[in-house]
Amino acid sequence: MRVNRKLWTAATVCVAVAAGVTGCSQGGDDKPADPFAGLTADAIAEKSVQATKKATSFRMNGTGKTDGKDMTVTFSLSDKGVCTGTMAGAGAGKAEIRRVDGVTYMKGDDAFWRASSGAEGDEANAMTALLKGRWMKMPSEGDDNDMGAFCDLKTVVKDMDEDDKERKGLTRGADADVDGAPAVTLTKKGTKDETTTFYVARDAAKPYILRVVKTGGDEPGTVTLGEYDKPVTVTAPPADQVVDMAQLAGAS
Repeated sequence: MRVNRKLWTAATVCVAVAAGVTGCSQGGDDKPADPFAGLTADAIAEKSVQATKKATSFRMNGTGKTDGKDMTVTFSLSDKGVCTGTMAGAGAGKAEIRRVDGVTYMKGDDAFWRASSGAEGDEANAMTALLKGRWMKMPSEGDDNDMGAFCDLKTVVKDMDEDDKERKGLTRGADADVDGAPAVTLTKKGTKDETTTFYVARDAAKPYILRVVKTGGDEPGTVTLGEYDKPVTVTAPPADQVVDMAQLAGAS
């Protein structure tokens, strides 16, 4: 079974792109000093990348469209390899995901299992009946465990340095507020009337990425990051609520 990871991948790309966010707030007698005074845009971008890469945890909320359908993801993840969250899509159902002690568990509704498995008829009915209200223990290796990799903060942030071009051509806008945190903004125009606006914490010590908003194009959406460096506590589901798909596959 291959879990649809497109929105999650898009969210990860947004994080990588947002790593290039740079900007300086306008100074003034009634405003705090510019935390990025004297730094070039590229230097601030690098500062943002390194700060976010050093975070021990964060919460990611993403909403957008994939293949024309609304999708949402909400995850809390840490550099310890644990995570907990949900993913949902129009016509694709909803699923909860947990990763703890190196094991990934997933519990979805009927619509999710039918959409993600690709099964039909009696096979789909049997699968949804088996997994109804239960957690599927993902295989430890292979494509079926894609979510395990994306549950690891280190995996998510390691892509930030892979495409420096995404950090160029940005235009600084007015300062903004993201869930109560002051932020500097940067906007980039793309193809197909796309506009991407990045928000970075107005903090010289921890200029974390706070939000990415993409409008226009085929896959608009918003990704918000927060709750940085807070503990992420995840517990494994009760054993009697878990179905080990690897064991079932071996038995069959």
